[in-house]
Amino acid sequence: MTRRAWGLFAAMTVLWGVPYLLIKVADRSFAPPALVLARTGLAAVLLVPVALARGELLPVLRRWRPLLAYTVAELAVPWVLLADAERRLPSSLAGLLVAAVPLVAAVVAAARGVERPGRAQLLGLLVGFGGVAVLAGVHVHGAGWRAVAEMAVVAVGYAVGPAVLAARMRDLPGMGVVAASLGLTALAYLPWGLATWPGRVPPARVLASVAVLAVVCTAVAFLVFFALIGEAGPVRPMVFTYVNPVVAVALGVAFLHEGAGPATLGGAVLVLAGSLLATGRVTRRRAERGPGRRAERRPGGSAAGVAALEGGYEPS
Repeated sequence: MTRRAWGLFAAMTVLWGVPYLLIKVADRSFAPPALVLARTGLAAVLLVPVALARGELLPVLRRWRPLLAYTVAELAVPWVLLADAERRLPSSLAGLLVAAVPLVAAVVAAARGVERPGRAQLLGLLVGFGGVAVLAGVHVHGAGWRAVAEMAVVAVGYAVGPAVLAARMRDLPGMGVVAASLGLTALAYLPWGLATWPGRVPPARVLASVAVLAVVCTAVAFLVFFALIGEAGPVRPMVFTYVNPVVAVALGVAFLHEGAGPATLGGAVLVLAGSLLATGRVTRRRAERGPGRRAERRPGGSAAGVAALEGGYEPS
């Protein structure tokens, strides 16, 4: 990768590793629906005009059925459940559990018949889910299992969303897809978010966390993301999705004094190692690519670039 690509790569490891900390802080004053409304509303205000100016919004809206499916799977359901789960789970643990998304994506891809996992991928699934079991067993007690169940739904949503992109919207402009999905989520949460809006002005620390979450970790992060896949292609840079949980753990320990003992670190290693194995080289159906057919390179700014993360896409 170029020097610029490495700079964008480093930025993405932080931009999508920080939200777990910010969500934990924002949860102190914002109910999950209000937080989703604030995050998506601010981000949509910034990105929708950009998509409109580029002429990338209307083509996406014409394909509204898959857009709705993607929005529900990738944003509307996961973000409210993630915010609710972090009320009972440490932010570092939430980040580590989301690291299991590639494992779920591998199962989804196999169920769709897109990929046939080999022995390494099957071993990766076992190792990764074993790591999730270790993390849950060490940290979760009593009512915390509801939060783990919510995180499981988050992981499924993050795996299904890119699958919808790959199957139904691969040719559409990625910025248009993201802007439209953010706008739709904000509109859907408008009544619920206003009904649960804080009754008094939250502390400055909370307001700053919400602002950074919406503007920097959502709007700016997607702009950096599309610049990265445009610079280095849609596949090679995606290893940053394995670094994000490490950033989440480091921030949780440093700023929220969350524990990270040997069992936590061991479970994290198992999850990340399993994800790398499960999303490694796979055997694709011969009928889909044909003998000797090369993979088609698509422009990074298209939804194909987002769909390339179908095994590690997690805009937390």
